[in-house]
Amino acid sequence: MADPTDAEFAAAEERGRIAMVTEPRAKTARYDAATDRVIVELFNGCTFMFPPRLVQGLEDASEAEIAKVETTPVGFGLHWEASDVDITVAGLMAGRFGTARYMVERFGPGWNAVAAE
Repeated sequence: MADPTDAEFAAAEERGRIAMVTEPRAKTARYDAATDRVIVELFNGCTFMFPPRLVQGLEDASEAEIAKVETTPVGFGLHWEASDVDITVAGLMAGRFGTARYMVERFGPGWNAVAAE
């Protein structure tokens, strides 16, 4: 694979700068056992939550495993080490809890396949 040109590198840096201010990023994430929800606070001050067992790879995870949710270094994703699960914040907010195949198997052919593209 060839090294990127200076122009390609600059374009990639610019896409990164734009993503940092326009894409949803998790500031914190925690599991609330009382509601069985993962609660994510975003850098923009908004908060959202979701049932963790909808996420591919967490269907059979224990509460203790789910509670060990981590945010990725700049907040674009969530990670569960024990379950080896990584998922994007943008995907979660769009209702994508796993791969397209998983979504069809779990939720049927009527799920919003356009959102997965």
